[in-house]
Amino acid sequence: MPVPHHQDLPRPEYPRPQFAREAWLNLNGEWQFEIDRADTGLERGLRERELSGRITVPFCPESELSGIGDTDFLEAVWYRRTVTVPAEWTDARVLLHFGAVDHDTTVWADGVEVARHRGGFTPFTADLSEVAAPGREVTLVVRARDTRHGPQARGKQATWYANTHCHYTRTTGIWQTVWLEPVPRTVALKRPRITPDLSSGSFFLELPLTGNAPGHRVRATLADERGTVATAEARADLDLTPRLALAVPADRQRVWSPADPHLYDLAFEVLDAQGGVVDRVTSYAGLRSVSLDGKRLLLNGEPVFQRLVLDQGYYPDGLMTAPSDEALVRDIELGLAAGFNGARLHQKVFEERYLYHADRLGYLVWGEFGDWGCEVGVRDDNQRPDASYVTQWLEAVERDYSHPSVIGWCPLNETYQHLHDRITQLDDVTHAMFLATKQADGTRPVIDASGYAHRVPHTDVYDSHCYEQDPAEFAKIMAGLAEDKPYVNAAPDGRPWSVPYAGQPYFCSEFGGIWWDAQAAAEASGEERDESWGYGERPRSAEEFVERFIGLTGVLLADPDMFGYCYTQLTDVFQERNGVYGFDRTEKVDTKLLRDAQLRPAAFEGPR
Repeated sequence: MPVPHHQDLPRPEYPRPQFAREAWLNLNGEWQFEIDRADTGLERGLRERELSGRITVPFCPESELSGIGDTDFLEAVWYRRTVTVPAEWTDARVLLHFGAVDHDTTVWADGVEVARHRGGFTPFTADLSEVAAPGREVTLVVRARDTRHGPQARGKQATWYANTHCHYTRTTGIWQTVWLEPVPRTVALKRPRITPDLSSGSFFLELPLTGNAPGHRVRATLADERGTVATAEARADLDLTPRLALAVPADRQRVWSPADPHLYDLAFEVLDAQGGVVDRVTSYAGLRSVSLDGKRLLLNGEPVFQRLVLDQGYYPDGLMTAPSDEALVRDIELGLAAGFNGARLHQKVFEERYLYHADRLGYLVWGEFGDWGCEVGVRDDNQRPDASYVTQWLEAVERDYSHPSVIGWCPLNETYQHLHDRITQLDDVTHAMFLATKQADGTRPVIDASGYAHRVPHTDVYDSHCYEQDPAEFAKIMAGLAEDKPYVNAAPDGRPWSVPYAGQPYFCSEFGGIWWDAQAAAEASGEERDESWGYGERPRSAEEFVERFIGLTGVLLADPDMFGYCYTQLTDVFQERNGVYGFDRTEKVDTKLLRDAQLRPAAFEGPR
């Protein structure tokens, strides 16, 4: 993987570990910056002039680490920086990459518009080739618009001023790494798709290209700690996406799993007619499978009970941006220490380096989209996600397709709408996101919507959310799965939100959320929910928290038809004090007790 350079920069590490080129230039650090509260900056000349402030990229202006810390509504923000393109990047197209910018972004280079992008969670690229020459300076200007009005995929970002309930401080503008990269002008690799096929012991590869040239070929090389495992080549002058297969010899096969997260090294090359290397990227892959068998969801053909934790990926000083790469690793290690073997990455598309570390550490992941924000005040048609939801979600799936830690997709969460005799926009978009996901990736199961409004009868997985705090009552609620009558979320008045359960693999994908805040418990009556809240009655002591945790997890561990669970949540987040760790990642209770509770045998993993 390319080594970090400019170690004094924030977030110096290479941002795209599974599609890496050696040459790159990190543009994190100080940029000019100006807030444009009324979104009149274009008319007032902000594109052409120097900006009044300074910001530290990649941290959003609401965060402390940005040096701004303005948590009011920011209708638009502007960035400006002059960059010298490395002189050695001759005969290359220069690409400007943004890991994520929230929400509607326009990019100019020397006054020329080079990119537009909608969506706050997914990457996009601007081609500077016609503007920026090697050894020359280029001035970059970025405007990000982030209105709080109308439907928009925001995740957990609050649309009112203060943090309230389970909505948090907003993120506006750049919040992931910005960098430059040179790629060949002739033929270059786009992002490869790596599909493991455990049944044949192979990897199937798709290598999309920017174009085709006579005599060119593509080559892939798979390696492990003993050296080269397999190679394959194909012509690159006929198909826009050449396909290769790498068969792993039986004595070199090593299956990726939480117990042994083995990764093979991969290299992809474009060769010219003389055999010279035109383009080269490095990657990696894990050999594993995900399959469905009745109510069972299997990993590598085996029942692995999924002890998941809800991870929202917020940080006190960086908000949605981890303060360091080490902070990403630490969050996974904290989950593992408490007995979890994976996470729902909740209401946010996490930065890709998190998935890289999950791949390395054997941490199972359900990829999710930050879909909250589509509510409108119309009875029985109260949620209207638009076409941009599908676009942004497909960008996320494309980015993360090849990560072995990702074992399932969940495009929507807790959509809620009465199921009646009219087809609504929510119905259309739920079906569109489900079908688009299945078209983009036929190798992983898809949940149409986590909890609440299941609208797709043939969804691969069915789930529910239940925050009952009494383990005995929780057991009664969850008891019907064996008779194909599992708990299904419904409206408060009892009207259905979902199509009926149809025998799919089922799990309780949100439960627990035990409200434990030792300081608040000592100082207040328990009703101070603006400052501290969780689900149900707060335990009176850490010991009572642990007892409840043991009871609730035990209910689901004991169900042979339950393939897993997802406990809410890994850490406190601002006023939401229901994490197993504090917002600062400190221990709230004896973590070993939680680990011991979770590592009790799961009935799902026992004999059928």
